Amino acid sequence: MSCSRCALLMLSMLVTAPAHAQWLSRTVDGIMGTRIYVEIWADDRAKGEAAIDAVMDEMRHIDETMSTYKPTSEVSKVNALAATQPVPISLELFKLLGTALEYSRITEGAFDITYASVGYMYDFRERKRPTEEQIQAALPAVNYRHVLLDAKTHSVRFSQPGVRIDLGGIAKGYSVDRGIEILQARGYTHALVNAGGDSRVIGDRFGRPWVVGIRHPDHPDQVITRIPLVDAAFSTSGDYERYFDEDGVRYHHIIDPHTGHSASKVRSATVIAPTAIRTDGLSKTAFVLGPDEAMRIYNQLDDVDAVLVTLDGRILYSKGLQPGVTPSAAATQPHAAAPPDAAAPPDAAAQPGAAGPSAPAAH
Repeated sequence: MSCSRCALLMLSMLVTAPAHAQWLSRTVDGIMGTRIYVEIWADDRAKGEAAIDAVMDEMRHIDETMSTYKPTSEVSKVNALAATQPVPISLELFKLLGTALEYSRITEGAFDITYASVGYMYDFRERKRPTEEQIQAALPAVNYRHVLLDAKTHSVRFSQPGVRIDLGGIAKGYSVDRGIEILQARGYTHALVNAGGDSRVIGDRFGRPWVVGIRHPDHPDQVITRIPLVDAAFSTSGDYERYFDEDGVRYHHIIDPHTGHSASKVRSATVIAPTAIRTDGLSKTAFVLGPDEAMRIYNQLDDVDAVLVTLDGRILYSKGLQPGVTPSAAATQPHAAAPPDAAAPPDAAAQPGAAGPSAPAAH
């Protein structure tokens, strides 16, 4: 074989050989008012980066559509008009509103997107809160039954004046699921998508599960428990996320739809289920109903597990996570075998809200 043919053969091998598989990750701040983190196992770096770009673009689309802080969003348009007329909306928003109302029914009203009828008067950065008179005046508008959907026209209207909706309690979970769907459509089978306190993983980390660390409510650097996950989603809500303290009272962003005040019957709640929209929609329940009633609901749902931190510091587990009990399908799945040349994944602990072999606390 001539030297020139040797050189051509070697060049051909270099061109056709697959790129070395690796973990790719990216963090972006500011979308939906939170930090977005995506991590994938990719055979091709350029295609992997393009997939992450697509996830971030979808997150921005959801933010533009559903943010109450953007006056041009669909949700802002609904809030401006739906008390006086039916408002035609996109199929995406129509379906999400239907899902939100479903979780209101499941949680017996503890999850309620109309909390915003009172909630918009709170400003936790500016340490502002409504007076008791303002709360009582606005409270009759807080009831998920005021949101009326018309499947024939794909429209929504409110049954009375003063009603506002806010999808902040479910939109991040929805965005995480959409991110996972985008990655799966492109063939990725090992990935993590995180938006603030809401995350979902697909696959494992080649023979090892992803590990969720749940942070201590008062000590951000302390982890109170760790849970291995494969093909599952998890959301953690806490009274330490957006809040201010005044005269010994903590005012935080999880509003009790029955009272208009911050819901404070637990310190934190972590919910595990197959999808992030489900975990996001269920994680606030315990703050409103209290640990016993919330656990009753969680234990009735076969695909849901939960970990609660009570006001006195106790850690409560749903029946699928109690010691000596095999976790439910939400908490663990069979692990895939590692390929012979799989590189060791990087430590994800540096990424807030991410899950990895040495996972940081979930927020």
